[in-house]
Amino acid sequence: MPQSARRVAEPDPAPRDAKPAPPAPETAPPAPAAAARPSAKSGGLDGFRVQADAARQRLDIILDRPPLNVITMNQREQLRVAFEAADADHRVRVIVLRAVGEHFSSGGEVRGFLDASPEHLSRLAWNIAAPARCRKPVIAASRGYCFGVGFELALACDFRLVTESTVYALPEQRLGMIPGSGGAARLQTMVGITRAKDIVMRSRRITGFRAFEWGIATECVADAELEKITDALVEELCSFAPLAQRSAKKLLNDCEDASLSLAIELEGQAYGRLRSSDDFIEGVEAFHAKRQPNFKGS
Repeated sequence: MPQSARRVAEPDPAPRDAKPAPPAPETAPPAPAAAARPSAKSGGLDGFRVQADAARQRLDIILDRPPLNVITMNQREQLRVAFEAADADHRVRVIVLRAVGEHFSSGGEVRGFLDASPEHLSRLAWNIAAPARCRKPVIAASRGYCFGVGFELALACDFRLVTESTVYALPEQRLGMIPGSGGAARLQTMVGITRAKDIVMRSRRITGFRAFEWGIATECVADAELEKITDALVEELCSFAPLAQRSAKKLLNDCEDASLSLAIELEGQAYGRLRSSDDFIEGVEAFHAKRQPNFKGS
């Protein structure tokens, strides 16, 4: 992360609550925030769009139902498909999850929970965990409200970039419910049971700066710098060997709930496999030749 990424003073949160289709990448620049509308569908996608940047080896999944980017039940399934398609695309090195407008997402469409069957609800966590299952790095860049399933999506990503306006929350207790897509479980792993209970059981809102202090967010930056810092992180991640990046992500995810002895064993096994990779040989040769490596992903 470049030095321009800087911490900012913690603000007070605003006192307000707030058929799966294969995604078709688009190359047009993001549209400006639009007025509130009940439905936002583009190319068969419900409430989001996909934007590919072949030159940067980057693919953006953009929540696009302003002003609050509410996430519907159907959209959850389509987001899973979008992440899986991006992960399978050899042209993509880094995936970015971001949103149109002032808010990342105020959460899920509440009425959808009443219409869904218990079996359907029990599968929601699988859809929202799609970023974690991706072999490639996934960045969540959020400003404004990041509530409920929006927060859970961000928690499933590898890097969380927040701003001085970001507010994280899991407000399900106010509805007589609990987080159902991995929010409570992931939070407890990140911040421990005491802080996880504080956030979940009190539906407590935390600012982006506090999320950074507690180890939930990777970096907290000025609101106007979010896009620039996101671009810089994408560029940095693309400079590393693809195979080593994928191996590191899988290792860290697998070690999250493993014993220390097992985690060390898994690390050693992964290290040994990478020893024979073309990228490792290229990295060593580039180091001794004092040049930039040309990694191929093999």
